[in-house]
Amino acid sequence: MHFLEPGTGRRVESSPVSHDLTYDDVFMVPNRSAVGSRQDVDLSSPDGSGTTIPLVVANMTAVAGRRMAETVARRGGLVVIPQDIPIEVVADVTAWVKQRHHVLDTPIVLAPTQTVADALALLPKRAHNAGVVVDEDHRPLGVVTDADLSGVDRFTQLSEVMSRDLLLVAADIDPRAAFNKLDAANRRYAPAVDEEGRLVGILTRTGALRATLYAPATDARGRLRVAAAVGINGDIAGKAKQLLDAGVDTLVVDTAHGHQESMLNAVRAVRALDPGVPLVAGNVVSAEGVRDLLAAGADIIKVGVGPGAMCTTRMMTGVGRPQFSAVLECAAEARLHGKHVWADGGVRHPRDVAMALAAGASNVMIGSWFAGTYESPGDLQQAADGRLYKESFGMASARAVRNRTSEESAYDRARKALFEEGISTSRMYLDPARPGVEDLIDSIIAGVRSACTYAGAGTLEEFADKAVVGVQSAAGYAEGKPLHASWN
Repeated sequence: MHFLEPGTGRRVESSPVSHDLTYDDVFMVPNRSAVGSRQDVDLSSPDGSGTTIPLVVANMTAVAGRRMAETVARRGGLVVIPQDIPIEVVADVTAWVKQRHHVLDTPIVLAPTQTVADALALLPKRAHNAGVVVDEDHRPLGVVTDADLSGVDRFTQLSEVMSRDLLLVAADIDPRAAFNKLDAANRRYAPAVDEEGRLVGILTRTGALRATLYAPATDARGRLRVAAAVGINGDIAGKAKQLLDAGVDTLVVDTAHGHQESMLNAVRAVRALDPGVPLVAGNVVSAEGVRDLLAAGADIIKVGVGPGAMCTTRMMTGVGRPQFSAVLECAAEARLHGKHVWADGGVRHPRDVAMALAAGASNVMIGSWFAGTYESPGDLQQAADGRLYKESFGMASARAVRNRTSEESAYDRARKALFEEGISTSRMYLDPARPGVEDLIDSIIAGVRSACTYAGAGTLEEFADKAVVGVQSAAGYAEGKPLHASWN
């Protein structure tokens, strides 16, 4: 990456300012480009994680669960299951994700004798917002949506309200053919069945289209990928071994302050297992931290202290570093050793993801941005004004600490609860225009692909090399924001 020298237009190797920068502080200058279409850009990460788009969902309990893992992996990203989830649950989630279809979404399955209340409780679990009613042999009988259930007594059986006008598609149908079939029939979705007519999944018109635009993140056996995190306390090697035995594809050794002896010892312990999968460690914000974690055995370094939406570390302690400069320095150091960094936190817009990749990150971690989606683990709730939301919380908050220390003594739990560094609850409202995580991924990836074409880059590595970045004032950042209403 190069910087633009203010006032001259010259491209220089180092930053023209002496202070650290956030994503808001920088902009990218377009280059001469031979990239004909943004769809020609290869967004596969070079870091061994197997992602085909540079997005990793952060290991936050309020964000990363099995529905999120399935959906994001199907589009090419990776989800990190949090460290405070019991190992047997992580094993179940891993096995479940690896059994998911590459194209078909997992259906909401209902029996005809179940009630409207049962359906209403389950429909918000999936962005397609449809339940498939099946018989005893798992053959579709009908479908139900919010429209079918509106104004109906909650104890009414689904057999009385379901739509029986079914359009079925074969489970192995070509996605483009499926899109054309759904479009011709003016249908938003269709149950997919095997040769015996049993339900296999559900396919939406948009899902069929996405299947032609994204490549799933898959392991050597063609199964969807999933990652998991461990902390730095307790039997680190033992838990890491259990996660490896469960089949996780990436291990993340995670703590807020990654440049400490406990973290270095934890990384050495996991490396001694010869895991055979990428080993990620963090978080740090300096070249020295990167060097020490790489020397301990990490393959990928997680960068970011305090930029997350749920994190109060900087306001509580004054500790942290503006994220763009942190990623830039850490990525440059990792590159010297043939390794990579993940930019963790601080992204609020697609441009921020692009700037993190321009700074040299091989993947960008997203947490709270994805909390307000159908796929996050929390229950969908409704505010007094009718807006839908889900609750989110930071992993250093009192709530997360309480979950993580549930097996400790009451005294130890109470003592740790005094030292909170994260927001314990926050409402993340669903965007009516983009309520599902795939909707947000579409927006982010469209922005990143376009950024690559502006830089004249066909790959992420070319993007980090060719991007020319300038420093802007707050007024410059404000100038780039669109106006959603007339100024007259």
